[in-house]
Amino acid sequence: MNTLQSVVRRRRAVAVAGVVSAGLLVLSACDKPTPMATVTVGSDSVNSEATCGGEGDALKPADLTQCLKDKGIKSISVDPDETVRFGVDPEIADKGWTILMNGQPLTDTSTKTYRTVPGSVFFNAQYGAQGNSTLVSIKEGEKDTSGLWNFKLEKDA
Repeated sequence: MNTLQSVVRRRRAVAVAGVVSAGLLVLSACDKPTPMATVTVGSDSVNSEATCGGEGDALKPADLTQCLKDKGIKSISVDPDETVRFGVDPEIADKGWTILMNGQPLTDTSTKTYRTVPGSVFFNAQYGAQGNSTLVSIKEGEKDTSGLWNFKLEKDA
């Protein structure tokens, strides 16, 4: 009986090892997710992986232009009297990041993981706003852009 139990235990151990190995193989075949960027207004937040790039390689200017036209952009409502908070993973911050509004730099490059901007800025014509929604992007990289995270801010009046 003792031999039978040890045979059963060995078979179970081999089966478990096979399942673990298969799981690791499946995981290694997956693409590594890109770092995350988050926009928070009050208690509401949206976050996203990179819309374009985010994997360390410099993007071409034509790719950036196309990326700014992407349709599947997450949106968040913004009361102009609220503060808009931007947060990025340390991987983005280490390379430096800039907040863009409708494709134009709104802030200087930062290596911090967190920044705030008054909500009214995103709907002020003086800063290039048009209408009740604004495309806001987080651009990774000080000189060469290696990633772009896009968000749509919609005026909540």
